[in-house]
Amino acid sequence: MSDIYEPPKVWSFDSENGGEFASINRPTAGAREERKLPIGDHPFQLYSLATPNGVKVTTMFEELLELGIKDAEYDAYLINIGEGDQFGSDFVDINPNSKIPALYDKDADIKIFESGSILVYLAEKFGKFLPTEPAKRTEVFNWLFWQMGSAPYLGGGFGHFYAYAPEKFKYPIDRFAMETKRQLDVLDKQLAKSQFIAGDEYSIADMAIFPWYGALVKGKIYDAAEFLSVHEYKNVIRWSDELLKRPAILRGRLVNRTWGDEDQQLKERHSSNDFEGLKLDY
Repeated sequence: MSDIYEPPKVWSFDSENGGEFASINRPTAGAREERKLPIGDHPFQLYSLATPNGVKVTTMFEELLELGIKDAEYDAYLINIGEGDQFGSDFVDINPNSKIPALYDKDADIKIFESGSILVYLAEKFGKFLPTEPAKRTEVFNWLFWQMGSAPYLGGGFGHFYAYAPEKFKYPIDRFAMETKRQLDVLDKQLAKSQFIAGDEYSIADMAIFPWYGALVKGKIYDAAEFLSVHEYKNVIRWSDELLKRPAILRGRLVNRTWGDEDQQLKERHSSNDFEGLKLDY
């Protein structure tokens, strides 16, 4: 049994105690260096990485383009969070919270941060994937905000202690595994009643939830499918398999991706032609 940690009366920052991300994590906000961001030709400038939160937004853009909406063309530039790109001055000017993704609507001169906010902004701007009828719209928001509040327990909780922490401890892994399975059960029961998360229409709620929970049940994050017995969540798996038939989802997950097979990496995206030669599978 490990030594019991007795918290000090006043916490102090230990730069050596942070595991894989110790070199970038600090208890302070703001820019750490002057750094310009590139700006492309398209109306939207996305600065991101293909983490689940980043994939939400690239999926949305690709879904809009799949509908033939040319005004949704975008440039996607890589922000390498492991190297601290998110603390450059231009990025912090868009997102003072220094998290990906961050979006600049060049034509409107509007800066948008937080993945859920970006999804809503694009849905309202183009009138897609967000119902206008109050009850249906509210249901989409219910599940969108469910994801925003729940995923930190999966990522920063379970994912951190199971996959990234420098030492493995039973209590936090058990605590967050239990919560992750509870969340999967919430989704499974909802998807037993409807085709998609918020009803019978595909929406930004699906785009927000799939990169986290869909990827989890398909064994794509944390290598934890067996540990969490994800085979139990048959409705989540059915939903995930259905979404994986959508070309926009298969494209979106590759944008700003820097790991895995080289034919599934698109570090920057400026045109639909950039996907040529890549494998659009899961």
